[in-house]
Amino acid sequence: MKISVIIPTLNRCKVLKRALLSIYAQTHPVHEVIVIDGGSTDGTQEMISDQFPECRYTSEETKGVSHARNIGILQSSGDWIALLDSDDEWLPSKLTMQVEELATQPECRLCHTEEIWIRNGVRVNQMKKHAKSGGWIFRKCLPLCAISPSATLLKRSLLDEVGLFDEEMIVCEDYDLWLRICSREPVAYVEQPQIIKYGGHEDQLSHQLWGMDRFRIRALEKIINSGQLKDDDKQAAIKTLTKKARIMANGAEKRGKYERAALYRELMKQYESMVSSI
Repeated sequence: MKISVIIPTLNRCKVLKRALLSIYAQTHPVHEVIVIDGGSTDGTQEMISDQFPECRYTSEETKGVSHARNIGILQSSGDWIALLDSDDEWLPSKLTMQVEELATQPECRLCHTEEIWIRNGVRVNQMKKHAKSGGWIFRKCLPLCAISPSATLLKRSLLDEVGLFDEEMIVCEDYDLWLRICSREPVAYVEQPQIIKYGGHEDQLSHQLWGMDRFRIRALEKIINSGQLKDDDKQAAIKTLTKKARIMANGAEKRGKYERAALYRELMKQYESMVSSI
């Protein structure tokens, strides 16, 4: 198993170093590490050149994290792809545990793990809605992102079939990809936490954008209209879409954005009418 690790980054030199150290501390060796830098000005290139010369480093202006990850995936040569966000960290046994789990479930081409959350330097407990699991988890993926990119190990052939990250999705691009994958096949899951996710910092996209559900609605429309869903999964996806559209419409009305609210109300009607035809 040749594992290529892909890390997108932008002006995160300090935490990127922590992420890279966690890769090279793995008990299972990696085939290559590819860093895609969207144009850092904080000494990232010099740090990698001095301390991690074995890394493959590409610096070019990107259209966001999806574009950066896709560049790395296309440059890679491994038969398995591991993603790591530059502000996260792997525990040393992460890849070993995933390789062992996949050996027991050879039908699976995606494995993810439990995670530890650190917010503003303090460990926090996940809410019930964030609970992770394995198997056929498509419906668990509908409300929100049920898999963290940094927790994944994916077989290249899977991405060849379902496609790469949607570069038009500036956020929730992972939600979109997991819907495409989990509607097709089961996933493997390591119950022991194997990554540390750090949050609370200002450059997180989720802190910079309003209405994250508008991007999830776009992803739901794509999967509903893909023709790939079984009837019961399609109904569940439509139910989730209409719920999110209602929330967006109500929120728009409270802010006096009546045209936007009307668009979401119309979207609700459009998809509710589809249910009777399934």
